[in-house]
Amino acid sequence: MNNDKLQISEKNYERYKKLIQEFVLLDDTFMRKVFEDVKCSELVLKIIMEKDDLQITQLKIQADMKNLQGRSIIMDVLAKDKQGTIYNIEVQRENSGATPKRARYHSGLLDMNILEPSESIENLPKTYVIFITENDVLKGNLPIYHIQRTIKELGNTEFNDNSHIIYVNSSIQDDSKLGRLMHDFRCKEVEEIYYKELKERIWYYKKDEEGARDMCRISEMLREEGRLEGMAEGRLEGEEKGIQNIIEVYRNELFLDKEEIVSRIKAKFDLTYDNAQSYVDRFYKK
Repeated sequence: MNNDKLQISEKNYERYKKLIQEFVLLDDTFMRKVFEDVKCSELVLKIIMEKDDLQITQLKIQADMKNLQGRSIIMDVLAKDKQGTIYNIEVQRENSGATPKRARYHSGLLDMNILEPSESIENLPKTYVIFITENDVLKGNLPIYHIQRTIKELGNTEFNDNSHIIYVNSSIQDDSKLGRLMHDFRCKEVEEIYYKELKERIWYYKKDEEGARDMCRISEMLREEGRLEGMAEGRLEGEEKGIQNIIEVYRNELFLDKEEIVSRIKAKFDLTYDNAQSYVDRFYKK
């Protein structure tokens, strides 16, 4: 969506600006905007992975990953480092969004989408699915948990499939590097942020006029999108009519382009990509 097409009144701007002051990095929308800056994503990975020389070579926010049946999920952050290791960072406030099976599904989707069709499975890179959670989901009262497959009969020797899952518990905020990072994930006050990279980016969206207006437009877009989708769904006359209504809302009122509409329709109605594309081709009126 083109945020420039969404105008906000001064009254709404002031209201949203106050709300933005309450945002922290555990809030999805705010986290994604901050982590668009590669320095911020790199900082988080350096600390969690304990690798000061880690360098991100590719970064994608809200990566759309699909399985063989066309079912997809949107990953918060997808990154690749100079060694070819792939990282999926997910931030979850709700325990239900960070279950072991959710982590397994994310890990499987990474494997499914990494290789080219003709590429050998032996070329699968090392992968890390990292959940940063508001609560201690695994209930061990630890700041971080490392999960990987082992061979039980060989004294829990590592299986060495290069597939890893990490849970980071943000409720522990001690004076370690990780503890300070988790403090920053939960901190509302810009002045109290420890890490410079995060402080600068958060300051931009909370204190800078241009950044604050950008964040306000995004907040307004999300509010408006939810309202308009609800209106469209309320007019359902069978699934096809509902799809048509929502496509028209996306096109005429939210100004989304065709490719973005296809992606949203596919996820919303659990369609294959080809079916979603077919609906958009039929109902996308210029």
